[in-house]
Amino acid sequence: MKQTDTNRVVQGAFLLTIAGLFGKVLSAIYRVPLQNLTGDIGFYVYQQIYPLIGMVMILSLYGFPAAVSTLTAKQRASNTPMTYKHFYVPIFVVLLLINGVLFGVTICLAPYIASWIGDVQLERTFFFAAFLFLFIPFVALFRGISQGYERMQPTAYSQMVEQLIRVTIIIVAAYLVYTGTLQLYDIGIFAVLATMIGMFFCLLTLRLSFRLEVDYLSLQPRHIPWRHYFSTIFMLGFIAAFNHMILLLLQFVDVFTLIPGLLQHALPLEEAMQQKGIFDRGQPLIQFGIVFGSSFALALIPSVITKDVKENTTHLVYVREAVLFSMYIAVGATVGLILLMKEVNIVLFTNELGTNSLQVLSLSILMAAMTITMIAILQTIGKTNVTAIYIVATVILKIVLNLLLIPRFGIMGSALATSGSLLFLCIIVARLLRKLLPKLRIMHHVKWKGLLIATVMMTIVVGILKGIAFFLPFTRLTLAVYVLGTVIIGALIYMICLIRYHVLSKHQYEALPFSRLFLRLEKIVRKKDEEIGRK
Repeated sequence: MKQTDTNRVVQGAFLLTIAGLFGKVLSAIYRVPLQNLTGDIGFYVYQQIYPLIGMVMILSLYGFPAAVSTLTAKQRASNTPMTYKHFYVPIFVVLLLINGVLFGVTICLAPYIASWIGDVQLERTFFFAAFLFLFIPFVALFRGISQGYERMQPTAYSQMVEQLIRVTIIIVAAYLVYTGTLQLYDIGIFAVLATMIGMFFCLLTLRLSFRLEVDYLSLQPRHIPWRHYFSTIFMLGFIAAFNHMILLLLQFVDVFTLIPGLLQHALPLEEAMQQKGIFDRGQPLIQFGIVFGSSFALALIPSVITKDVKENTTHLVYVREAVLFSMYIAVGATVGLILLMKEVNIVLFTNELGTNSLQVLSLSILMAAMTITMIAILQTIGKTNVTAIYIVATVILKIVLNLLLIPRFGIMGSALATSGSLLFLCIIVARLLRKLLPKLRIMHHVKWKGLLIATVMMTIVVGILKGIAFFLPFTRLTLAVYVLGTVIIGALIYMICLIRYHVLSKHQYEALPFSRLFLRLEKIVRKKDEEIGRK
């Protein structure tokens, strides 16, 4: 590969990372005004349909484009002419066939899904959501081919356009529910409509930013490898998407089991819906924590890492630093959120309902951040199929735990089930990574003393600030200022301790936002240490 091509790939990958980070942060933030405007029951309605919407988006962003990209890259590598008849149209037909089946199945099952989840009023929403699958072939084809040509910009731009438009329409719909213009259950319909419009503009962006390169001159009669196209798109498409669906799949389990479980917990239907909405407050908080715990850690893994990582000492160090970094940041985010959950709950969602359950759910941040980082590493060394099997096992465990715990403990049972199943996934993924890369020795390289001191110091400082605040009168606005200030102070104390006790490396600082600030902070801390040492 030429140097200019390599630079383009690296720049494109960086842009994709930024677009993904933008999408995750935006997806976490917009649900706060959504809940504030529609209430817990409105939020419940949205969260019942969101896992299906999220799966459609992942299939169109990661799953099928990855499969089409693989086929495109192979065609180019073998210098096979890229014609409409032998490549583009067959690929599109296969995509249309697979997603047409998903569309038909969802249409037929819509009434049963609504009945299974215990809310027949959602039947129309699931029926309407089925049409989202018909957008996937168009979007996936353009994204996959552009990526096959090592042009990542169209995918990145289209993702940002899609998210912005979707979120804007959802917030407008939530405001119309708040004013009484729309009914409460209309928020589900408009969430689907917003996704459709977002995907349409996404397709428009892709069409304007990338053109299919067609070989019109090739007149050679060739056999169309339908079986190869179908097997690649079906298998690789779903497996690639599966590894991005960990949290969505767990949410999907809650869609089917939480309301029936809460009804067995002797709650009336409306209160069960409200409890589900309260439980779902944790989703944006977890997503935000995972962004910091895994997204920045993944930036430490170079795209050049391949199966030779076992023998390549430099790559092994990168992999170890990424896993440790995700652990250090996720520990801070998890502990900080647990300490401030009551205040965060009031600031973001107007009251403190469900605080204990949300604190238990916050433990998911640590497990999910480390698991996502380790799965990304396993994917780069060719273990995608194995991780997909592990995820299936985790979903089965979540179903079993939900069925056992929710009737007895309510939403606390679901929080325990989510954290427990993610702990299981984290352990088995870590064991696989240790087996494949025995020289990695993650736990051996953890700076336990520095991590413990940083966590204890942050806990003490936040505890003192909470003690002072206990005697002060707060409005929601002043409480927001207090929470923001406490988060900043707690994070600084945590980072200063990590620096002071040499927990983070310079390479790891550089993966953080405001890395220059932390590098400057490191120099100040080191200088103070030297001055104390001289005395």
